[in-house]
Amino acid sequence: MIETEVKKWGNSLGIVLPADAVREMGLKQGDQVVVDVTAKKRVDGFGMAKGAAPYEEEPFEHEDLG
Repeated sequence: MIETEVKKWGNSLGIVLPADAVREMGLKQGDQVVVDVTAKKRVDGFGMAKGAAPYEEEPFEHEDLG
């Protein structure tokens, strides 16, 4: 399986096959290929932070030591 990123290509979207995968499969320009696409789901958040309220920094209070 090859994992690659979809990129803008003119008015379309395209994928680029990594050179090592092309060599491994013996592909040449003009070869016909079959592509099975599975989209990854985007995750908005990370672990326990998902759904948490935005972090608000507390103001720094300076204590005068003099």
